[in-house]
Amino acid sequence: MTKKHKDTRPITDTIFLNKFLNKLKSEGEMGERNYAIFQLGKVTCLRVSDVLALKKSQVFDAGGRVKKDAYIIDKKTKKQNHLYLTPVRDVLEDYYVWLQDYEKKHPYKKLASSEWLFPSSRCLGFNTPIRENTYYRICHKVGLELGVDWIGSHTMRKTGAVMIYEQTGHNIGFVSHLLNHSSESMTLRYLGFEEERKEALLDQINFNRI
Repeated sequence: MTKKHKDTRPITDTIFLNKFLNKLKSEGEMGERNYAIFQLGKVTCLRVSDVLALKKSQVFDAGGRVKKDAYIIDKKTKKQNHLYLTPVRDVLEDYYVWLQDYEKKHPYKKLASSEWLFPSSRCLGFNTPIRENTYYRICHKVGLELGVDWIGSHTMRKTGAVMIYEQTGHNIGFVSHLLNHSSESMTLRYLGFEEERKEALLDQINFNRI
């Protein structure tokens, strides 16, 4: 893993997040796919490796409708993970329609026929998902075009976690559970909040008495 990957940060500004998502969606012929990956990763707080390993059958029913829930085994932790898909249903439904339309225009690429939820655009008939390094480069490039060098494929997971943390009144236990972390301190370090939490607690201390 490169230093760039280690330095990946969450997006914490709503205006910048919308700029990033709009640019990600509009760039290149695979913009819809790249946008759907980020949105799914943001909502589920999955690692990028687990997002890209998803198959269509885990997310869509036989009629192309988005399932309410999906279940996976995390690649890294080997723990079972329950995914609640309702918050990202509209994005996935639009993506499903886009896949069908794309394959009609480019039948040799077989994106809609692929078993993978996020197939590679270079597969030319081969059934392979987009690679993690490829998605990192896509996200990082969009970030550079917007003037920052800290966006990567893990930004979606960290961004979703920060959103949940802030909007649940700093419920670090819930965020830690969603991330499948083994401890809350691990989650605070992951989000870069460990020092912030330490300083907030120290600010409450009266150092003039015992």
